[in-house]
Amino acid sequence: MRSVGVSLVIVAAICWGFSGGIANILMNNGWDPIVISLYRGAIGFVCFFTWFLLRFKQNWASSPHIYIWSSLAGVGVAGNFIFYFFTIQASSVAVASTLMYTAPVFVLVISFLLRIERPTWFKGACIFGVLIGIVMLTGAYNTKSLSVGFLGVASGLAAGLSYALFIFGFKNASSIAKPQTTLTIAFFTFCLILLFMADMDEVTSAMTSNDFNLFLLLGILGAGISFIFYVIGIQWTAPTTASMVAMVEPVTASLFGFLLIGDHLTLIQLLGIAIILVTVIVLSVKPSSSSIKSKDKRQKKAV
Repeated sequence: MRSVGVSLVIVAAICWGFSGGIANILMNNGWDPIVISLYRGAIGFVCFFTWFLLRFKQNWASSPHIYIWSSLAGVGVAGNFIFYFFTIQASSVAVASTLMYTAPVFVLVISFLLRIERPTWFKGACIFGVLIGIVMLTGAYNTKSLSVGFLGVASGLAAGLSYALFIFGFKNASSIAKPQTTLTIAFFTFCLILLFMADMDEVTSAMTSNDFNLFLLLGILGAGISFIFYVIGIQWTAPTTASMVAMVEPVTASLFGFLLIGDHLTLIQLLGIAIILVTVIVLSVKPSSSSIKSKDKRQKKAV
């Protein structure tokens, strides 16, 4: 089952990579990133709600904690989608998808601030490595010829921070409820948030436009089946393996941007992407100090 789990995570990551390219095409056609985000999440909500209804009695939950954590996850995914698409608009699909994968670093920094994790030289070196990669990727080393503007960098990092918020909320909600319940509540919250933000005239016009098939494809690939595959896949896959396999997303996004959209990256930018991805993989593979301590405590109790 492990190979099946890894395969499902890979498929999910490829779908997410393609979704960035599809969104780029839609933005080039003049559609607003918020409207694009709304369609992606709304179609995803329909998929999750259908999945939820298939086993309604088993999936139903009434605990208020589930709604709190799931709603927090919905806020995170809303920010992630919006800022991700804004970053694509400001830079490229490859840059946006790579900056989004700084999420584990944000989780680590927040863990430091909340004293959940203890700072170490290794973790500090990982954070520094990601910062170096961001500088190379965005061209911040040469302020006269920035390849990515300040707003592009800020929105890309905001997408990563929002992704970290989604992971935090989803992890806590899933510990007390089924994943389909958590995703349904999260994306319902997502839809409520974006309905207040989106231009409803543009949302309506998208339904009768020639690009509606792209909106539909974006929602199915970028939210619907991708999240379902990922949630099922990680149940049969070790967290470290899943985090490494998920790196297929920025690779897929970069290839999509290069082959179909015409995005080009310099050698320094490619090295920056490599540094960020390798550092995040190393950070994800190495067990946290808190998990080591809890394991030691369990072993002492067993003795």
